[in-house]
Amino acid sequence: MQTPLADRIRPKNIDEVAGQRHLLGEGKILRKIIESGDIPNLIFYGPSGVGKTTVAKIIASQTGKKLCYLNATTASTADIKEIIGEIGTMEAAGGILLYLDEIQYFNKKQQQILLSYIENGDITLIASTTENPYFYVYNAILSRSTVFEFKTLASNDIAELLKRATRILSEELGCDIVVSDDNINKIARAAAGDVRRSLNMLELCVMLTAGDKNPEISDDTVEQILSGNSVRYDREGDEHYDIVSAYQKSMRGSDPDAAIYYLARLLAAGDLPSACRRLLVCANEDVGLAYPQIIPIVKAAVDTAMTVGLPEARLPLANAVILVATSPKSVSAHDAINAAMADVERGIGGDIPRHLQNKHFDGEDAEIKGQHYLYPHSYPMHYVNQQYLPDNIKNKRYYEFGDNKNEQSFKEYWDKIKNK
Repeated sequence: MQTPLADRIRPKNIDEVAGQRHLLGEGKILRKIIESGDIPNLIFYGPSGVGKTTVAKIIASQTGKKLCYLNATTASTADIKEIIGEIGTMEAAGGILLYLDEIQYFNKKQQQILLSYIENGDITLIASTTENPYFYVYNAILSRSTVFEFKTLASNDIAELLKRATRILSEELGCDIVVSDDNINKIARAAAGDVRRSLNMLELCVMLTAGDKNPEISDDTVEQILSGNSVRYDREGDEHYDIVSAYQKSMRGSDPDAAIYYLARLLAAGDLPSACRRLLVCANEDVGLAYPQIIPIVKAAVDTAMTVGLPEARLPLANAVILVATSPKSVSAHDAINAAMADVERGIGGDIPRHLQNKHFDGEDAEIKGQHYLYPHSYPMHYVNQQYLPDNIKNKRYYEFGDNKNEQSFKEYWDKIKNK
């Protein structure tokens, strides 16, 4: 069976690696490490299909160490011990370089088994992960490793790689495959930074033209392939949190174009719950009292979206997202509740004033008997001045009126009444 195109064109040296110039460009630290031949323990962090495995294999080929490979999604403790058992053998006389893919799937105990061998240099570890290693990798291993973040590839980097792949496919098939720069760029953009995915799409395009004397990949063929390849998205991974973060920050930042774009990315991945939840949060947290009527409006849009489902859900959500993004903003309620909760958690407060308590009798030890609660509706403008907070925080201010038109009109109203 033929190996995948991504493996057939895998770079043999660091100059052939697409992208990652911030790590592999002239004078950059990872390139210097590779060229020195003195390889420390490394952790490669970044999305799939951006060259982590490729760079690890290039490093392994340039050392005198025996390369061992484990994928943490399927490897067991017995697999780790088998590799440890090779330490000191003739076959591993130069030491062992262990490439551990998806290290985040190893539990703490499995990672600890490796620790002493990493520490004394019997095993050099190169681990890769698509998740933030500072959350998923055992601290003792992190402290003994250098972390490098691999970035999503730009579409122009992928386009150059696709052109190289086209030449290789032409050589393999013994004919000239014709593909326009426009179609190369379409595939590169649709890959969303994933080299492997772009190569798979190119290979599918070539397969659809197989048998032609002079195969030409048409616009229609590319569109067919692209329509069957939805955007890459992992609801449990960093990319999920990046998209929902950008979605909410765009609404908060009053950019309707960016907000609607990130909504589209969530919906294209079928992640309706995240789109709805962040929208509700943003209406309350970021618009709030500047336009309080928005809260039931957004709730109604979310209810409609959840009732009709996708694809129709995009319509009420688009309306609500644009409304939130273009509405005036206020965090006065957000700041007030956070400040109050901080005081409660620190134990700041005290007894509730007697006139607010839910009791209408006093014991014999009470110096002043009676409820003495003043009912505001019995006074002009439905207001009377009395203490509501406990004694030791009676002058505390949690809420400050926002500088928007709505809250300022309320402030003006209460200033007139309370200052009478």
